[in-house]
Amino acid sequence: MVDTSERLGQLRRLMKDYKVDVYIVPSEDSHSSEYIAPCDARREFISGFSGSAGCAVVTHDKAALATDGRYFNQAEKQLDKSWLLLKQGLQDVPTWQEWAAEQSQGQKIVGVDPQVISAPDARKLAEKIKKLGGGNLVAIEDNLVDVVWGPSRPVRPREPIKLQPSHFAGKEIQDKLDELRKELDKKKSRGFVISMLDEIAWLFNLRGNDIPYNPVFFSYATVTPTEASLYVDSSKLTSEVKEHLEKKGITLRPYNKIFDDTAILSQSFKNPNTDAKVITEDPISEDQTKKFLVSNKTSWALKRSLGGDAQAEEIRSPIGDAKAVKNGAELGGMRACHVRDGAALIEFFAWLEHELIDKKSALDEVTAADKLEEIRSKHQYFVGLSFDTISSTGPNAAVIHYKPEPGNCSIIDPTAVYLCDSGAQYLDGTTDTTRTLHFGEPSDMERKAYTLVLKGNIALDTAIFPKGTSGFALDTLARQFLWEEGLDYRHGTGHGVGSYLNVHEGPIGIGTRIQYSEVPLAPGNVISNEPGYYEDGAFGIRIENVIMVKETETKHKFGEKPYLGFEHVTMVPYCRKLIDENLLTVKEKHWLNEYHADIHAKTEHFFKDDQVTLKWLERETIPI
Repeated sequence: MVDTSERLGQLRRLMKDYKVDVYIVPSEDSHSSEYIAPCDARREFISGFSGSAGCAVVTHDKAALATDGRYFNQAEKQLDKSWLLLKQGLQDVPTWQEWAAEQSQGQKIVGVDPQVISAPDARKLAEKIKKLGGGNLVAIEDNLVDVVWGPSRPVRPREPIKLQPSHFAGKEIQDKLDELRKELDKKKSRGFVISMLDEIAWLFNLRGNDIPYNPVFFSYATVTPTEASLYVDSSKLTSEVKEHLEKKGITLRPYNKIFDDTAILSQSFKNPNTDAKVITEDPISEDQTKKFLVSNKTSWALKRSLGGDAQAEEIRSPIGDAKAVKNGAELGGMRACHVRDGAALIEFFAWLEHELIDKKSALDEVTAADKLEEIRSKHQYFVGLSFDTISSTGPNAAVIHYKPEPGNCSIIDPTAVYLCDSGAQYLDGTTDTTRTLHFGEPSDMERKAYTLVLKGNIALDTAIFPKGTSGFALDTLARQFLWEEGLDYRHGTGHGVGSYLNVHEGPIGIGTRIQYSEVPLAPGNVISNEPGYYEDGAFGIRIENVIMVKETETKHKFGEKPYLGFEHVTMVPYCRKLIDENLLTVKEKHWLNEYHADIHAKTEHFFKDDQVTLKWLERETIPI
């Protein structure tokens, strides 16, 4: 736990200097990234809370941290007495926007760095503030937390940028640009200003390493009907990358010139009557009525530089939609990398059981996580991890996004549940797998909870649904067996997964978030399937596979619609000790046996000279 009182005191003095009564500190960086570089961890610095989701709100005498159910336990442990925890999603608990608006009553001024809040979020917040009698939401160009942080703030990364070869990418830059321009033409727009880092990496077939676990790089881009510009620190580009981009007709611009250039771009197209006090009768050309398009995750600052609503329109990014539908090469890479990754996890779990049970070794959670990374690193195309490994024993497994750290973790208890949620980046794909194991004798409740979660995992995997169905509509399939027992979990059931990109990828997902109802699942989508159950202070269960949406054959096709289903690519057995066979149907047992046979067939050749792992694999995949 960090004592934040001095930091809050410095921030409040700055708030007085800037004439701000309420100051917002979001989690995101200038690109709305979920995972951020250390230099952008402002909310963690000011609050002490290190979870990936949340928002801090500071007044002259109060401070609140809002986060969702994945992080309630973690936040309670990390926040000091200066902070109020707003548990988002619970009844009668205000959202951070509502709490901030309440604090602004009496015409108090609310401030935020416009680069770290999206334009839609800023607009909605301003509306809430006004509705409750607050003052204005003002853009504070100087980030006040950065000022408090001072010289100890980590430097901005400058990692090299690499080409993603076409045999992995599956589509050339020009083809992607052509498809994007067709979308822009349909919307009769002047161009698209891109700020999401994974969208830029995907569009230009480039990868970087500026954000831990995410192969992206700090950049912006603009695409018009005739030009494409990439805003990036040129020192990151090798001569090979520069030459490649120039051959493709991509203009390179300095990263920090994006705001100047978008302001100039906006002025060059500005409707001459926009600011006139008297509207003239001069005809306005179609070009003058066109707007620039920006993602609905674009920062308030970037939209302001484009001229605001008069010149820029927010949309769901067409690049995000295109990126979420993987091509044949990307799907093939996902299948291949999950076999190798599955082999790594199988070897790890066999090693861990051998150490704990046969050798009676004392291993902590970090040592286990490090061993898993070492095993993964031996496999072809391995680049690194896709997120911090959640290696958790006993009650720690009930902390949904638990992060063990050296000197602050537990010794793995062989008589308790062990939950491992981990993933890796490979040149041909991204993995994310969770398995819950028990090396001793599980309790009846642990076995029941595990089997109910397993049944939900199987139900979603085997679902058949008509084209046009969203992940929002499928969420109950994974929860139904828990609900029958009055149980549930406080996280989504599935998130999109990138192709050697971010492990969490929009716009698709399976869960109760309203945005998941807006985008139907489509063939080529890659998504996680991860129901769970968590008993605070006791144990946690989560089972996660990566699944890919595909067309499936049905006897009938009502409404002449195609029907869709899933293909699972994760190749890691479920824990036999935790399965209560009496709770499984004949159909579920058949599915389980076929899945385990597939795992055995695809991974056994990795262990020809490893009898410990081979015996573990054969035991865990034997038919039930």
